[in-house]
Amino acid sequence: MGETRVSDLLGNLETDLMTPERVDGPEPPLRTALEAVLLVVDEPVSEVSLAQVVERPTDEVRTTLTELAIEYTADGRGFDLREVAGGWRLYTRAECAAVVERFVRGGQHARLTQAALETLAVVAYRQPVSRSRVSAVRGVNVDAVMRTLVARGLVEEAGTEYETGAILYRTTGYFLERLGLNTIEELPELAPYLPPLDMIEAESVDGEPGRSSTADRQSGEPDARSAPQAEHESGLWPPSTGPSR
Repeated sequence: MGETRVSDLLGNLETDLMTPERVDGPEPPLRTALEAVLLVVDEPVSEVSLAQVVERPTDEVRTTLTELAIEYTADGRGFDLREVAGGWRLYTRAECAAVVERFVRGGQHARLTQAALETLAVVAYRQPVSRSRVSAVRGVNVDAVMRTLVARGLVEEAGTEYETGAILYRTTGYFLERLGLNTIEELPELAPYLPPLDMIEAESVDGEPGRSSTADRQSGEPDARSAPQAEHESGLWPPSTGPSR
């Protein structure tokens, strides 16, 4: 028996990792595969990306997407398939907005989590802003939290970023209503809630310039209880010091 080299084992392992697992059985029809993918995306996906996933020509994918969009409209479905921002995505139909709004806002009285409040703060003070920029400010992935804020009616899409095509988000009129504000300009200044400059400099010297939001709270920086009373009573808005850095 020949000697087995470590390099051979590593090579086999790399091959296994690079080869995606496939479910046994025939591939689903193109229309079925596209619908399945479109149901799980949270932003428009390009025809090229879809073609790569379903392993079909781009022209065929585009034709099928167009047929699906026409079919959904003709059948009067509660959703439609739109081509926006260089990609395709499923949206609820406009005439169903009132019903969807009642469902989304009904029973949504639970208080937001600290992560949601911090994310909402970043959107409010830096809008319009993309999810990737919010993630960069908070230092964590915010996809799930952003979906929660959109579902609560506190955040909405506000077009796309010119340079990257990323979807931008802003706060809604409902957000202002819950805080008792008329415009975004009435939001409180962040300066009163920031730590002293000497504290920030000391942290930098200690080698801890990039702490997580959890560490921020443990360090004694203000949380929801230090916000103005009107904001605290709304149950939505403790100004967060994390996003301002």
